[in-house]
Amino acid sequence: MTTALITGSTAGIGAAFARRLAAQGHNLVLVARDTERLGEQATELHDRHGIEAEVLAADLSTEEGIAAVEQRLGDRKHPVDLLVNNAGFGNKGRYLEVSMADELSMLKVHIEAVLRLTSAATESMRSRGRGGVINVASVAAFVPRGTYGASKAWVVQFTQGAARDLAGSGVRLMALCPGFVRTEFHQRAGMGTDNIPGWMWLDADKLVAAALADLARGKTVSIPDPRYKALMGVVKLTPRGLLGGVSSRTGRKYGPR
Repeated sequence: MTTALITGSTAGIGAAFARRLAAQGHNLVLVARDTERLGEQATELHDRHGIEAEVLAADLSTEEGIAAVEQRLGDRKHPVDLLVNNAGFGNKGRYLEVSMADELSMLKVHIEAVLRLTSAATESMRSRGRGGVINVASVAAFVPRGTYGASKAWVVQFTQGAARDLAGSGVRLMALCPGFVRTEFHQRAGMGTDNIPGWMWLDADKLVAAALADLARGKTVSIPDPRYKALMGVVKLTPRGLLGGVSSRTGRKYGPR
C-alpha cells in the first residue's frame, strides 16, 4: 500500500486530497499545525476507509516545522510515494500595507518549505525509481499579484524546472493552479469574497480528482477546470500593464487559492 504526505491537510484542498487518497486506499501522513484537528481527521479517515493515518504537527513557517517534515520524507524504512505541498495562506492588504514579518512568513511557507520538502521527497523517490509531487500554486501565478502571486509563480517555475531535470527518473512533479475554491483560505486571511462571481468558485473534491488525473497523465502544470483554462488563455493575450491595473483594483482584496 502506498503512502501520501499532505501538508495543510485539515482544511480545504488539503482535506480534499486526504479524503480522495484515503478512499483510493493510500495510507496518509497528515501535516498541519493543529494537533487536535489532525487527530480527529486521522481517526475519521482510518475508521471510514481502513487506512493508516499518521499525524505530524508542524508549522511550516518555522525552521523546526520544515525540518520535522523533511525528516519524515527522508525515512527510507517508511517511504512516501506522493507528496502534496498544499500548506499556504494569504495576507490581506496591498504591498507595504502588510508587515515584513508576515511577508517573510509567507515566503517561508510558499517557497522555502516547498523547495526543501520537494527536494527531500524526490531524492528518496528517485532512488526507488518512482513517486510523485504535487505543489499547490494558484492561477494568481500568471498575473501581477504582489507577494502572493509572485510566490506562486515561483512554485510553478520551480516545479516545471525540477520536472524537466527528473525526466526519466520515474518521479513526476506537477504544479496545481486552482482558481477560487470554497475553503477556509479567505476567511483565515480576513479577505472578503462578496464580489467574486458565483461561476468562479470551484469545488475542492472535483478539483482534486482532476488534479490527480492530470498527474497520472504526466502534466507538469494543471489548471483543473475549463473555465479557468479559458480565462488563463485570455490572460496570456492581455498586456501585462493592463493585468497589473486589474490586479491592483481587485485581486489584492482576495486571492485565488
